[in-house]
Amino acid sequence: MPSAASCVEVSQSGVALRSLAMVAGEASGDMLAGLLLQAVHQRWTGVATYGIGGPRMAEQGFCAWWPHHKLAVHGLGWDVLLRYRDIVGIRKQLLQRLLAQSPALFIGVDAPDFNLDLEASLRARGVKTMHFVCPSVWAWRAERLLTMRRSVDHVLCLFPFEPALLAQHGIAATYVGHPLAQVIPMQVDRGAARQQLGLQAEDDVLALLPGSRRSEILHLAPVFFQAAARMARSKPKVKFLLPAVPGLEFLIGRLAHAHGMAERVQMVIGQSHTVLAACDATLIASGTATLEAALFKRPMVIAYRMGALSWHWMRRKRLQPWVGLPNILSEEFVVPEFLQDRATPEALAQACLHWLDCKTSAPAPLRELEARFGTLHERLRRDTGMLAAQAIDHMLHA
Repeated sequence: MPSAASCVEVSQSGVALRSLAMVAGEASGDMLAGLLLQAVHQRWTGVATYGIGGPRMAEQGFCAWWPHHKLAVHGLGWDVLLRYRDIVGIRKQLLQRLLAQSPALFIGVDAPDFNLDLEASLRARGVKTMHFVCPSVWAWRAERLLTMRRSVDHVLCLFPFEPALLAQHGIAATYVGHPLAQVIPMQVDRGAARQQLGLQAEDDVLALLPGSRRSEILHLAPVFFQAAARMARSKPKVKFLLPAVPGLEFLIGRLAHAHGMAERVQMVIGQSHTVLAACDATLIASGTATLEAALFKRPMVIAYRMGALSWHWMRRKRLQPWVGLPNILSEEFVVPEFLQDRATPEALAQACLHWLDCKTSAPAPLRELEARFGTLHERLRRDTGMLAAQAIDHMLHA
């Protein structure tokens, strides 16, 4: 990796960017960071980039001192407590290395529990800091706004309403759009996706997406399979698809077998976008995947379960009635949500069957939902990488 001092290039505005440090804590952050790095290298050449990241960042020449999965934890229970010492140790070592390198800019990509404190320490020592993805302060943990004001010089926001909210608290921000809205086309070829997965055009197809983390799978997959079993009894010809995250397919297969659904659920490794393109509706864990489903214009039933301690803490911190991104962005329940004790197999099955029945008996709600999701797609579709690089340029120039 070239040294920071040896990599001085100037963008069109005359602002130098010699070195850029970044931290991305999981797969979604790695994807965002990879997109940003591509735009950075188009605007500046010879920039040294280093920190914590994953394969998408490595494709852009990023030097990962630690792999991004070292920071990937979920919830508030033992999963976090058992790894707390390791994560704190990584952050301490990373801070020392970054201060020694003295990057021109540090960008924390999501992972606010790790990045905001790190950004505060760097900013206090004269390093410019940026945070990519506004934490969900509009949904829960509004107290983070005080931490953000202390920690970051600028925030890159994925949603259009966020910069105005941050400005009210003295935090500079730029709306850059959501990169998923660029990746997912406005119109998708359902027939081609079904052909790829061995499905027929007339099949009723429900996608099961119980999350991408082990803890999510353990909490949600059993109830998803129980709901699917109830749907199969009511609608015997329905086809179930489940795109498994690589590395978790054995756990998912074991849970499917334990609930008598191993023969009914077609599991594919990855290919979540192909599955969403092919399905009629989806039973889906709350998270970024719900936005992906909306961009594919698919009706969905959102569910989430977590450990009792995590749920108690989250419930006290919630600031609005919605948890699913399509509902948050629409500011109403355009699709149903079932959380914790309400996420029962019977409730999930009935809500999913409603969407499948609409396909033939009452298509008007499906057309209305598709139109709303189309409008949402247009709002989020921006050249994220270019806008982010411009924001970096302006911040360095200030």
